[in-house]
Amino acid sequence: MIAVEKGAARLELLPDTAGAVRRFSVAGRDILLVAPEGANDALQTAHFPLVPFCNRIPKGRFTFDGREVVLPPNLGDHPHALHGQGWRGAWTVDPAAAGQAVLSYDHTPGDWPWAYRAEQRFVLGEASLRITLSVTNKGDQPMPAGLGFHPYFPLRPGERLKAAVDGVWLIDPDVLPTVHHQGAWGPDWVSGAGVAGHPDLIDHCYTGWDQRAELSAPGLPTTTITASADCRWLHVYVPPGQDFYCVEPCASRPNPFGKGETGMVTLAPGQTRSVRMEIATGSD
Repeated sequence: MIAVEKGAARLELLPDTAGAVRRFSVAGRDILLVAPEGANDALQTAHFPLVPFCNRIPKGRFTFDGREVVLPPNLGDHPHALHGQGWRGAWTVDPAAAGQAVLSYDHTPGDWPWAYRAEQRFVLGEASLRITLSVTNKGDQPMPAGLGFHPYFPLRPGERLKAAVDGVWLIDPDVLPTVHHQGAWGPDWVSGAGVAGHPDLIDHCYTGWDQRAELSAPGLPTTTITASADCRWLHVYVPPGQDFYCVEPCASRPNPFGKGETGMVTLAPGQTRSVRMEIATGSD
C-alpha cells in the first residue's frame, strides 16, 4: 500500500491489487467505502479502473476490424468478460508525493490482442480526489478503447442520488443490456431518489448523463461526482441488502461492441484516450 496526503485529505492505494483505491478520507471521514485489511481483489476495494472497456462483453466474443476476439471469463463462473484487464492485474508505482500519485499498467498482447499502456493519475485537493485514467495503444494496429471508473460509496441512512439522465438500458438475467428505455424507469434519479430499499438488483447503465451527480444524506455533507465530457453514461449498482453502492462514470456502455452508439473509439498506434472523474465533499 502507498498513501498520499494533502491537508486533511488522505488517499491510500493498492498498486498490486488492480491499482485500486483502498481508502479516501477527508478529516477522518471516509468518502468512499473502505477496503478491508488484506484486500486482494478489486471487488473488495474502494475504487478500481475500467480499461480498456467497461462492463460486460457477451461471452467475451466480438469482432473488430475484421478480427474475431474471444476473451475468457474473469469473474468466477460468470460467463461474460468484464471490465478489461487492468482490474485483474498489478500496477506499477510512478512518482507519489505532495498529494499526487501515478500508477501504470502495461498489457502485452494475449487474449486481448493489442498492446497498451494504462495510467491512473491521482490528485488530492483539500476535500477532493481527481482521477485521470488514460490508455495508449502501444501496438502497430488500430485498437478499440473504452474507459470508466468504479467507485464504491458507503450507503448512509437516507441516502439519495441525484443525476440528470434521459433513459436507461434494461437488463437480462446476465446483466446484459436488452432495450433502451427513454425517460425514468424505477428510481427517478433526476428528481433525487432514495438509494436503499429497492427489492431488485439495480445494475443499470443510464444514458444522457450530464457528468454531474450528487449523493446526499440528512445531516451529512453532500458528495459530488463530476466527470469529463466523454463520460456520457452513468452506471449505477445497488445490490439489495448491502451497505454500499456504486455510481460509475463511463465513456462506454455495457456490451461495448453491440449495435448503436456504445462510446468505444478506435485508437491508432501511439494514440491516447483519457477521461477524468472528481469526487468532492462538502464540509461538516
